[in-house]
Amino acid sequence: MDILHQAFMQRALIAAALVGITAPAIGTYLVQRRQAVMGDGIGHVAMTGVALGFLLNTSPVWMATLVAVVGAVGMELIRSRGKTSGDIALAMLFYGGLAGGVMIINLAPGGSTANLSSYLFGSISFVSPEDVTAVVILAAFVIAVTIGLRRQLFAISQDEEFARVTGLPVRALNLLMAVTAAVTVTVAMRIVGLLLVSAMMVIPVAAAQRVARGFAATLALAMGIGVVVSLGGTAATYYMDAPSGATIVLLAIAVFMATTALSTPVARRRANAARAAEEVCTRDDVKVQ
Repeated sequence: MDILHQAFMQRALIAAALVGITAPAIGTYLVQRRQAVMGDGIGHVAMTGVALGFLLNTSPVWMATLVAVVGAVGMELIRSRGKTSGDIALAMLFYGGLAGGVMIINLAPGGSTANLSSYLFGSISFVSPEDVTAVVILAAFVIAVTIGLRRQLFAISQDEEFARVTGLPVRALNLLMAVTAAVTVTVAMRIVGLLLVSAMMVIPVAAAQRVARGFAATLALAMGIGVVVSLGGTAATYYMDAPSGATIVLLAIAVFMATTALSTPVARRRANAARAAEEVCTRDDVKVQ
């Protein structure tokens, strides 16, 4: 397979596999918290970080990570203190990040909005060895948090008040989740792109929820789906010369549609069985009376 003999494809496939693992891992918790669009807001803020990287002649990945973390923490603090609604905080992240990125990139020497294209939509040919190193380090952090603290994160995702009563540091865990989501965005931006990263946090999770029962099974299956569509989409990009982010997301949507089609008959049979069991119980109660 010539795809494995190309150095840039080896780097792209490594990055894609890590995206497939990390994005659904944190996405599972965000979906539980009904914060599925959080990745979009952070992605737009990270654009300002990318532009700052060009302006300051530093690594766009690390600068985007720093700015995204600051933005995510700010949004979480605003949400938790109730000074404004979450929707307004997200809107500020969306539009402020977009405007800041466009403004700053034009201030960079020789910079233009064209420099942002590979970060906005993903590009397998621009994944450098330095990018792979950064992605591996950041992905290790995301995996350690989402797997190592899965019980605590699940608790605050289900019921913050109950988690607080049990003694969990809810505020610290909320901030950690926001930071982890921000890191995940920068992990994924080279392959999927900042504008589409949220899709990889949500769609594999939605597909897994169609067929999996229980949180742990959903988390594991979502990560598996994420890896398959990320690697499959990256390989298809190589042979089709298509945008990597769009290819991966469309493949994820196809998997979601397939799991939905497969799960519908099963759900219908379960519903019929439940109704039949309820009718039997009702008849037995009538006989007893």
